[in-house]
Amino acid sequence: MRFLFVGDSMTIGRAGDWTWRYRMWRHLESTLPGGYEIVGPRTALYEAAVDAAASEAYADPAFPAPARRHLAGWGEGWLHMAPVIGGTVTETGADVLLISLGLIDLGFYTNSEQTEENVRAFVAAARAANPHVRAVLLPVIPNVRAGYDAPFAAECDRFNVLLAKAVADLDTAASPLLLATVPESYDLDEDTYDGTHPGPTGEHKLAAAFAGAMHQAWGLGGPYRYGSSGPGTG
Repeated sequence: MRFLFVGDSMTIGRAGDWTWRYRMWRHLESTLPGGYEIVGPRTALYEAAVDAAASEAYADPAFPAPARRHLAGWGEGWLHMAPVIGGTVTETGADVLLISLGLIDLGFYTNSEQTEENVRAFVAAARAANPHVRAVLLPVIPNVRAGYDAPFAAECDRFNVLLAKAVADLDTAASPLLLATVPESYDLDEDTYDGTHPGPTGEHKLAAAFAGAMHQAWGLGGPYRYGSSGPGTG
């Protein structure tokens, strides 16, 4: 089974991060040993000094190169990923997409309705490449901007409603879609390093959201165990 991580800055991570992708890799290692592969066209972290995905300085240098693969970008959203997901699924043979997108779209590019249209275009393109592809989609999670920008907060809430409806509309037996649940305990002070990007505990909680959805709905993997998912508390 081939897993593809799709996301924005919270998924690609910056130089020195563990990333929630790392936490998920540790989870897959403990629950699907030998039964999975992580795929994707990219491996790098974001490097602020050059404003590009140019670093391999993961917090754990033992993070294997093949497990670092992803389709994520700093400042990229549904708008950017919808045109490239079909080719990526074709090239990588991805079976399961773990997707965390939306915050960047709503913050800089599109409103909630336009973003939802890009979600539907993304799903259509992924299915054209693999009619049996599965996907787990994470809603826009709590972030600092929503605390002081009321119109932006309203757009986040509106998009999450539209995303849930899109998942319900588009879910099929041949190509199932899941909506992950943001943990109620997710706390901006404790789980992020700047009010938006996850720190170690936040990384665990995001990985747990995806792992829990797959295990509960598909019987895939197992319950997320923080102790087996890498350093850091959660």
